[in-house]
Amino acid sequence: MPKIDIRKPHQLPVADARAVVEQVAAKMREKFGMEGQWQGDTFMFSRQGVSGSIAVEPAAIQVHAELGLMLSPLKGLVEQEIRRKLDEHFA
Repeated sequence: MPKIDIRKPHQLPVADARAVVEQVAAKMREKFGMEGQWQGDTFMFSRQGVSGSIAVEPAAIQVHAELGLMLSPLKGLVEQEIRRKLDEHFA
């Protein structure tokens, strides 16, 4: 299964970065039916075909995702969209 690992530096306080991730998670739930929950400062998410985590660290956001067979051909597009969203929210 294809994996996506992206690290995006940020300069926000952890609480503010976590609030941004929560906003993004709400949009993921609304748009893709993605389920998720916080475990400490890491948001764990899943839906059919993808699972992963978004870790809020003091100086970076770390995104890990594992794509299922059906999304494998779209790995490049999915990764590009994640990077775009990270740049948009953590530039």
